[in-house]
Amino acid sequence: MNKVILMGRLTRDPEVRYSQGSEPVAVARYTLAVNRRFKRKDEPEADFIPCVAFGKIGEFAEKYFRKGQLVGVIGRLQVRSWEDKEGKKRWTTEVIIEEPHFAESKNSSNAAAPKEGGQAAADGFYPIDESVEDDDLPF
Repeated sequence: MNKVILMGRLTRDPEVRYSQGSEPVAVARYTLAVNRRFKRKDEPEADFIPCVAFGKIGEFAEKYFRKGQLVGVIGRLQVRSWEDKEGKKRWTTEVIIEEPHFAESKNSSNAAAPKEGGQAAADGFYPIDESVEDDDLPF
């Protein structure tokens, strides 16, 4: 079984390119900074995990993911190799994204200022009339 589940912050906006061919496919690349659970002296506090998303998932990343955003991803680990210009064999390990998820609200980093009466802005919701008694409710 090859399954990877990560939650971290994007280190930069996803970089999206399109494959060449009769039907171009989006290829989004980004890096997630994933905090380590335990920190030792002289070690970084996070691991920087390269991620790749193809097709509709890549287009989703391009449209909705931004630098600094907390996201969760599910995918699989892939190790690949190639030869560089000097003929040396090079290796890379990356996560191929199968399911992207938002891990925080859209406005969590820009906390909305409270409205009059101490109520925060909430799209699609209405303030509760505190004068209504439970006995007056039809259910």
